Order: sequence, then structure tokens, then C-alpha cells
Amino acid sequence: MYLKLYVYLARYRHYRWVPSGIRVTKIDDLNFSWQDKHVSVARPCGYLQCLHETNTRAMSGRSKGGPILIAFAAAFLPQAENVAGVGGGGMFGDVNISAILDSFSISYDKRVRPNYGGPPVEVGVTMYVLSISSLSEVKMDFTLDFYFRQFWTDPRLAYKKRPGVETLSVGSEFIKNIWVPDTFFVNEKQSYFHIATTSNEFIRIHYSGSITRSIRLTITASCPMNLQYFPMDRQLCHIEIESFGYTMRDIRYKWNEGPNSVGVSSEVSLPQFKVLGHRQRAMEISLTTGNYSRLACEIQFVRSMGYYLIQIYIPSGLIVIISWVSFWLNRNATPARVALGVTTVLTMTTLMSSTNAALPKISYVKSIDVYLGTCFVMVFASLLEYATVGYMAKRIQMRKQRFVAIQKIASEKKLPVDCPSIGDPHTLSKLGTLGRCPPGRPSEVRFKVHDPKVHSKGGTLENTINGGGRGVEEDNPGPHSHILHPGKDISKLLGMTPSDIDKYSRIVFPVCFVCFNLMYWIIYLHVSDVVADDLVLLEED
Repeated sequence: MYLKLYVYLARYRHYRWVPSGIRVTKIDDLNFSWQDKHVSVARPCGYLQCLHETNTRAMSGRSKGGPILIAFAAAFLPQAENVAGVGGGGMFGDVNISAILDSFSISYDKRVRPNYGGPPVEVGVTMYVLSISSLSEVKMDFTLDFYFRQFWTDPRLAYKKRPGVETLSVGSEFIKNIWVPDTFFVNEKQSYFHIATTSNEFIRIHYSGSITRSIRLTITASCPMNLQYFPMDRQLCHIEIESFGYTMRDIRYKWNEGPNSVGVSSEVSLPQFKVLGHRQRAMEISLTTGNYSRLACEIQFVRSMGYYLIQIYIPSGLIVIISWVSFWLNRNATPARVALGVTTVLTMTTLMSSTNAALPKISYVKSIDVYLGTCFVMVFASLLEYATVGYMAKRIQMRKQRFVAIQKIASEKKLPVDCPSIGDPHTLSKLGTLGRCPPGRPSEVRFKVHDPKVHSKGGTLENTINGGGRGVEEDNPGPHSHILHPGKDISKLLGMTPSDIDKYSRIVFPVCFVCFNLMYWIIYLHVSDVVADDLVLLEED
């Protein structure tokens, strides 16, 4: 006679009889044991299915004895995890882990959130940043690798506490069988899961129904940057977490451990940045489809100046200093001074172009633009200084040549150099061969330069003195006449000589550049430290 045992459990957790010859050794909740080799328990089945199978077997007469039906109420037999499962499921002492996991799939609908129609599900979040691989000014994004953990409670996954089995750790395959929050990253540009050597994800189920999901992610997120103080800038990048479909009536996110919910590894380092600190915020976002709960993790970076000092600031300063060498060269060394000035200007242009090529095309002026622009102006000014010196030297040389010519012609006419005003051709013609000057006038030599009418008639300096050209009144020499006193230095133009300009430039240019550097570094270093319009004050780790 076979003993047929059909145990119908509350909440549709039932087990049906299978004559496989496997013995049931113990059922804790029933407090009795069998040693009958014909009794065993198989996988769960529905209540109506088991009842139908029981009636069918009873009516078929396959057993000589009638069916023995033992039904227990839910209060006395709430769980079925104690029964050994067919197929040799995982065992922890007398507890069958596989049976516990299999029981979760009974009457569980993963399409429905926990507490549907009731209070919203509270999802706690923690993060631990493993590394930050890049922070790009050109693409305005940053890439980080981190552990992302979510915590929520699903009463449908609660089970009876067993000694030593308070938490079940399962693989990523179990995710497909339960409800999980539809969390996404708002400012994500690209992301991927890690699958070496297996999927970097796990689930922990507490006996109370608390769920912990941990996953490793690498995300490239957008990070809008303000480069006004580049390269002395500080940037604030953030990651925003939100539910894609559930509003605040269904899901509310929170930082699970308060201010300590986000951790950053001490080994995080970047070539051009340092991590100053981080903080987290919780907010409510209003969209057209409703209000959503959002979390934000903010990480503040400060740029390292070493690279830019070596590659940009120091070279540009040296180029400016090299341009000053022109002030110590002879003003007649035209090839050397021109080549030096042009070379420094072209070098500064190349340096500015290469610097801006590695940065986004923005419309406002950056800190580095101010420095490079000033250096370019200094180099260009040194080139203009030599052009000014050359022009003055040429004008003075022309004056000397004309004065010498006048002296020569005057001597040929037996006129003293300190003759009274010789303002026009008629003055010389009136003097004739007297060889003396009329008294009562100061000693000076007056001559006219750049008279287009005289030149148009083919006149020369000699012809002019000999009486050629149109006459001019004696007492009214006109605004274009130049008076040369014998004691006056004709080697100066506007009271300065070309050598004086070089001497002044040797002092003025270095002093201006030093003053500019003092103002530049004091202002920008101070402003970059105190400006916090788009940043947050973060505590040091």
C-alpha cells in the first residue's frame, strides 16, 4: 500500500506526490518524520492543479488505499522552504536554498512594483568611485568607474528566518525574475556593464524582504565647464540619478547613508586634475509627465598648473625676453633686428594657435588668452620700436644731408652760415654779391622742404637758392619752412635720438612685463580661489 501525501500550503504554496523513491527525512513545521521509501515531495504546483491531480489519482484506483489529504492553514504552515526539493537542490543544514528561491516565483508578478497602490517604494542609493579616467574640456564630459548599489524592500520576497540563513546572495540571472527600479542616469552619454570574467552584478535578499542590488558601471557623463579662468579653473561635474518611468507617487530616491553615501577611492588620480571633494544632493524635478525624484552626486576638480606652466607660460615669457635683445643691437643692424622681431612674432602666433586648438571654440576670453595676447603685444611692440628707430634715423639723416647741402651752396655764394633769414629764393637773389647780411635779424638758416610746386618745375636745391621757383615774401616764410640754428642739434627728432628710444625701451619693456605678470598672477589666482558662483564649497576628505 502506497502512502500518498498531498500537502496544501497557504498562499498557494503546495507540493505534490511523486513516487520517485526519495525519502523525506524531516519537516520542521510538522514535527514528525517518515521513513517510507515511497513518499517524496516534488516541485511546487498550483492549488487547483494539485487538487485535480489528487482527485484523479483517487478515482483511478491506482492505490489500494484511499488518498490521505492533510491540509494546514496559513497560520500553522506559512512557508514551504523546509521541504527537501527533488533534484538535489542546494542545502544549508536542513534548509533547502533552492526551494526558497523557487518559492519566490509562485504568485509573483515582476511587472508590478512592491506595495502597488500604497506608499511609494523608497530606493536607497550608494556609490563608490573606483577611478576617473578622463575629464575632457573639448567634449565637455568625464568618465568614471564605480560601484552602484540600490536598496529597497519587497514584502513578496520575504521568507522565514533560519539559523545561519538571514541573507541569500544570488547571481545576476535572478534579476530577470523580480521587480527592480528603472533607474537611469540623466546626463549619461555612454555607459557599459563589466562582464569579465562574469557579469559584475549580484543580488542579496534579506529574510525581511530587503533587497540589495550591486553593479559595477563605467559611465561617460556630460559635464558643462566654465573655462573663463582656464587653466586656473575649478570644475564641478555631477551624475544625476532618476527613475525613467515612475513618478514620486511610485518611487522616491534617497541617499542610503546620508553624507557618507558616496565614496571616492584614495587612488583616484588624473594627469591634469585633482579631486577636491564631493557631495550629494536630493531634489524633485517637475516635468510634463509628472514630478520625479532625483539624486545628484557632485565632484569638484581643480586643474593642475604644471603642464601649462612648462608648455605655455614659461615659453611665451622667454619669447618676450628674447625680443628685447633687439634693443641692444646696433640700429644699423637692420637684418638682425628685423629677423629677430619677425621670428618672435611668428613664434607667439604659433604658440597661441596650438593652445587654442586643444580647447573648445568658445566666445568669451579665457585667462590664458589674456596672458598670450599680452605677450604677443609685447613682441609686436618691440618690432614696431625698431621700425620707429629706423624711421627717425632716416629722417635725421635726410635733415643732415640737406643742411650740409645748404652750407655748401651758401659757402659757394660767399654767404656766412649765420646769415639772417634765408626764407626763399628771393632772399639769396637780393643779397647778390654783397657777401654780408642785413643787420637787425637773428642768425639762422631758413630753407623750404618738400615743395611739390618747385619739384614739379624741375627745380633743385641749387636752383632754388639761385633764384628758381616762385618767390615767397621775406617776412612770411610760411608754415613749411624749417629754421636751423647753428647751435641746435639737428640729430634729434621731437627732442629724441634713435639711441634714446633704444635706451628707454631697455627699461620700459621689462618693467611693463614684470608689472603685468604681478597683476595677472595675483588677480587670477585670487579670483579662481574665491569665485563660487557655479561651484559648491566641499569638505576635504
